[in-house]
Amino acid sequence: MGSDKLSVEEMVAYYKSDVGRLTSFIPWLESHKGDQTAEIYKGEGLEETSITFPVYDSTLMSFVKTAQASTLMNRNYMYVYSRNRIRSVKDERRFIQRATIKEMGDLWAILSRYILKGMTKATLWSEGVKNGIFLELVLKMKEILSFWDKQGDGRF
Repeated sequence: MGSDKLSVEEMVAYYKSDVGRLTSFIPWLESHKGDQTAEIYKGEGLEETSITFPVYDSTLMSFVKTAQASTLMNRNYMYVYSRNRIRSVKDERRFIQRATIKEMGDLWAILSRYILKGMTKATLWSEGVKNGIFLELVLKMKEILSFWDKQGDGRF
């Protein structure tokens, strides 16, 4: 469903439940901003004969699974990055700060990049927490929906 043809009320209804699920992670994201949320498991004496792999914080994994369960994950996130000339974390932050309700789909595309690409690039989920992008995205989406939610009470 393309959100570009929806009224403001329809957009709020379209995004509200998925954003609401993510807002429950705000306290955790705030408390772990700047922290490393993954460790490399090496096992006892296994590092010589096997490969290492990351072990993630359980709350981070819950956040990722909640985002993955959303129907709003955008596998074509790279087009949003290209269209908006987003090339770095600094560009992502600038875009997030300026976003309005019209860019809600693009905010989800930024989240999608971290979630989907993180499935193959192990450090991306931890980077999203450490550099605060996950927190900024969820806070901005909540702020936008709270502002435009005329029928509801603004809570999620």
